[in-house]
Amino acid sequence: MERIMVGSATKVAFNLLVTFAIVIPCLEAGIAEFDDFLKAQADEAQKIALEAYVPVPEDVTDELNFHVHLSLENSTRRELRQRKGRSGKKCVASNPIDTCWRCNKNWANDRYRLAKCGKGFGRRATGGLGGPIYVVTDNSDDDMVNPKPGTIRHAVTQRGPLWIIFQRSMMIKLNQELMISSDKTIDGRGANVVFRDGAGLTIQFVNNVIIHGVRIKNIVPKEGGMIRDSYNHVGLRTKSDGDAISIFGASNVWIDHVSLSNCADGLIDVIQGSTAITISNCHMTKHNDVMLFGASDSYSGDKIMQITVAFNHFGQGLVQRMPRCRWGFVHVLNNDYTHWMMYAIGGSSGPTILSQGNRFIAPNNNAAKLITHRDYAEPQVWKNWQWQSEMDLFINGAQFIPSGSPIKTTYKKGLLMKPRDGTHASRLTRNSGALNCIVGRPC
Repeated sequence: MERIMVGSATKVAFNLLVTFAIVIPCLEAGIAEFDDFLKAQADEAQKIALEAYVPVPEDVTDELNFHVHLSLENSTRRELRQRKGRSGKKCVASNPIDTCWRCNKNWANDRYRLAKCGKGFGRRATGGLGGPIYVVTDNSDDDMVNPKPGTIRHAVTQRGPLWIIFQRSMMIKLNQELMISSDKTIDGRGANVVFRDGAGLTIQFVNNVIIHGVRIKNIVPKEGGMIRDSYNHVGLRTKSDGDAISIFGASNVWIDHVSLSNCADGLIDVIQGSTAITISNCHMTKHNDVMLFGASDSYSGDKIMQITVAFNHFGQGLVQRMPRCRWGFVHVLNNDYTHWMMYAIGGSSGPTILSQGNRFIAPNNNAAKLITHRDYAEPQVWKNWQWQSEMDLFINGAQFIPSGSPIKTTYKKGLLMKPRDGTHASRLTRNSGALNCIVGRPC
């Protein structure tokens, strides 16, 4: 069990955060009618989010740094043994999430193991662990109120924990946003599952969700209407924005090995008091506004937002917001930034950003060499924001402008050394995106 020692000053600060809880405006939530059910759900989600908040976030970053170092050492040993003459293709997983499960050839018979592999702020997300396996057999999405059994919409709105897998490869065109209820895992391993040309995935006022191993592209806005969001509730929704994944007032969420590209709005939005989030091993391409953490400079409830962005590949055709942050604490660890057109990491409203061991390859445009971009504040204000770079690799003139007082990270005795530097980022991210997993073989 984790134990976190918190000083009196930190406790006072944490208690003050509770006062930032406010009723969430219905229109911003995509809710046309904020009924008693949704009000109770929002209150419960906010309570869980406050419980998930870590008063000393550096404790979580230190734990992840330790596991990164350990996994790279183990990976190097395996590769050296392979060079010494062992025959056959060996599975080599080089980051601590992948080493937990990928090289097990019986992964398909032990899918629940994935739930024990999360790291970072979203490490407590277990999704459908403990529940039955639900097999999606039908790619249709015709009924928003009474979805057909065997469809993804029927699966994500069922009661209790559920581990959702797919019978075969399929393309799913959602006619309205997919409202995912608490305690669900969407596990695309063993099939090529693509959500495209329709609405996106919404995680709103819920807790404990894992999305793994799917592809999401070409998501567009939808007009809304009556949509089921749980086994016992149907609500009236307004027009959706066209986000691939929208996380709104939710906590304990883990997005892993997802390929995302070319959507009408954001690829991943995390807003309105969401916290305890990890986004890992994803591959993102062909998009403008990639990730938005905190939607408003006026919503101080996002001070509890804590997000880990680790082992992702930010690839071709990306413009900005990788991520763009407001208010909270964001740990950006060992990602590979090979493309951006404007900037990579931005923010406003004084977020804390700890960048460690990333590789930043700047574009050839001399006007876009800066990694960092600060909005709506003069230098005399943003100079106090804590933005820190450690062991990052800067290529082709890339430049990270730090600010604020040092973020105090303590590498505890017995936890090996500091995190790997940016020269290892391409290796840590080489299997990013949805994997082509074959049953009976290491993934």
